[in-house]
Amino acid sequence: MSIAESMEKRAAQFVERYRAVYEQIARVIVGHDDIVHGVLTALFVGGHCLLEGVPGLGKTLLVRTLAKVLDLDFSRIQFTPDLMPADILGTNMVMETPEGRRIFEFQRGPIFTQICLADEINRATPKTQSAMLETMQEGTVTASGTRYELKKPFFVMATQNPIEQEGTYPLPEAQLDRFLLKLIVGYSDRKQLSAIIERTTRGEIVEPARVMDGPEILQWQGLVREVVLAGHVQDYIVRLVLATHPDGQFALPITNQYLRWGASPRAAQTLALTAKVRALLDGRYNVSFEDVRRVFLPSMRHRVIVNFEAQAESVEPDQILLELLEKVPEKVEG
Repeated sequence: MSIAESMEKRAAQFVERYRAVYEQIARVIVGHDDIVHGVLTALFVGGHCLLEGVPGLGKTLLVRTLAKVLDLDFSRIQFTPDLMPADILGTNMVMETPEGRRIFEFQRGPIFTQICLADEINRATPKTQSAMLETMQEGTVTASGTRYELKKPFFVMATQNPIEQEGTYPLPEAQLDRFLLKLIVGYSDRKQLSAIIERTTRGEIVEPARVMDGPEILQWQGLVREVVLAGHVQDYIVRLVLATHPDGQFALPITNQYLRWGASPRAAQTLALTAKVRALLDGRYNVSFEDVRRVFLPSMRHRVIVNFEAQAESVEPDQILLELLEKVPEKVEG
């Protein structure tokens, strides 16, 4: 079997297993196809996901359902203003040995899992939110000078409510940047809402089947990184990211007018990896310009910071990014 044939076969296997996970989630979740695909993209890249939407749209249910479909450890942390870092990471406790001696023993917190649902993450104080930084970036927890490795794969799936501001704290930019994708969960349409009522008010309980485990997820994450990213497509990603930097070489007028800070190098990494997943789902082993465009908004919307003028004129990051996507050319000379 040639290399091309082997790659094609592996890509087909990936699509088959991806659809198996998707179909089990669809047994519980009605609609929200883009959101489900976004969460699964984060899963197969190995990144964290932030779900933003008003209460009652199924954000928590989606993460719970994903945990049931995957044979992974799962924990839920309900973020509240009085939550402390030790409540998440764990703490040293005084324990008594059989010989009667007292020793300090580290009691692991709920972050020691594989899928962590950080529910209403913006309700915790900045001090507590910052406790997640090391864990989200490195998959480790450091306590009293000892470094603990978390079991892989490890994902943080966080939810937040964008409309209720009382008792909430904006996520620090450093933490936002650690989320692979920010997905905006919208309302269901007429047909979907009718299906939700039928599924949830007749006493029928649908339990999705477990279809994938940790080692298989890690295997597909490795495959994603093998997808070819040609030089001209990579340069397109680079120029899209640089176009978000005010007063930079590739900045557009709208960038200089409305953005205070642009995206970090992590944004370029995210665009490359998420576009590779989209390529595989189309049965290709190479990334196209269209793959990049399809993942641009969820990869970038939480990585740019608007200035006062944008806030005063109610200009959202998505509006700015869409114009960049429209005006940054796919190819340039030189």
